[in-house]
Amino acid sequence: MAIQNAPAASASAVGAAQPAATSASPSRPWLIGAFLLAGAAQLITISALVSVDPLSATWGALLLAIAPVLLTAAAAFGPRAAALPAALAAVVALVAGIAGEITHIGAFFVPALVVLIIGVIKLWPERSSTQS
Repeated sequence: MAIQNAPAASASAVGAAQPAATSASPSRPWLIGAFLLAGAAQLITISALVSVDPLSATWGALLLAIAPVLLTAAAAFGPRAAALPAALAAVVALVAGIAGEITHIGAFFVPALVVLIIGVIKLWPERSSTQS
């Protein structure tokens, strides 16, 4: 009999943990999407930099090879207080990197930039409502 009750107890413990996951902010899916898109574009950039016929290692290419995933991860998975500054820093890094590498690999980061901007727009009212 005790064996039959054990799964029910573990299921109730799992069920208790689920409401915390549903209370996520509406900007979180957008920030996670920007993280995934920036990660894919960053892998393409790194591959282009170390390929047989590599790109020149300019400031734009190196910025796009290093910064986007780190900054979008901080915005998507970091504490709520740090999400907006990290997201804004990611927007600035993406705009600067895209401007520097628009002829080669910058266009791969445009979808990540668009999704990140939508995430920042959805994040902005959340931050102002929590401060008042």
